[in-house]
Amino acid sequence: MTAALPQGGLPVERLCALAGVSRAGYYRRWQDARPRREETAVRDAIQRLALAHRHYGYRRIAAQLRREGMAVNRKRVLRLMREDNLLCLRKRAFVPATTASRHHWRVVPNLARGMQPTGLDQLWVADITYVRLAEGVAYLAAVIDAFSRRVVGWALERYLDVNLALAALDMALVARRPAPDSLIHHSDRGVQYACEDYIARLAAHRIRPSMSRVGNPYDNAKAESFMKTLKQEEVDGRAYRDAAVHRPLHRGGLQPPAPAFGPRLPTPCRV
Repeated sequence: MTAALPQGGLPVERLCALAGVSRAGYYRRWQDARPRREETAVRDAIQRLALAHRHYGYRRIAAQLRREGMAVNRKRVLRLMREDNLLCLRKRAFVPATTASRHHWRVVPNLARGMQPTGLDQLWVADITYVRLAEGVAYLAAVIDAFSRRVVGWALERYLDVNLALAALDMALVARRPAPDSLIHHSDRGVQYACEDYIARLAAHRIRPSMSRVGNPYDNAKAESFMKTLKQEEVDGRAYRDAAVHRPLHRGGLQPPAPAFGPRLPTPCRV
């Protein structure tokens, strides 16, 4: 009755007169029935879209409903989807673990907290992160001079173990040759840095080890900042143009291409 009348159709007032009912009674009845039918149609459309597009949220479903000609806003769609338990569940992205702090190795004190280096090779910071490649995940270990913010040692491997951290440390030792008893090596409490082999390598070169507090990334902020910048600028924001570049990384053969901008990594030294 409330739709557009064809030519020659009767208006609501005339129909009410012919049926012997008042217009107020007709509209009261319409207010009770019409919104329920309209909401049922909206629910049906929402359920159809939610099943067809399982990863759509309420905003995208509301936009699709408007494209189909329904006058609905996203708040109403959110309410109906919440009532019908149709809100999509977000799947947490896979993040490889690079730090295992629960181990039986001895944790050394934090010697780098509040330290302000005044020259080179006074404080080195080390960290490990993952790099997502086209064919998998590789792990990157880096040793950074805290004064110059230069990467003095790094290693990239497919597997995460103590050899990865030792390869980065050995490269730094060969490149810089720090004076005995003049350098502090700071890292997190990961098993790669707390294990006996790594501590023994530091002791052999008379380097004092230092480790961060539990769950505190600010103690190793220089290394954390470098890893974030490296991944944003060189990995996530600059995809490799040739997939063949990634295959030598997994075989441990060729080196990755030098970055076009950002921090430049030195030539690796394998041990």
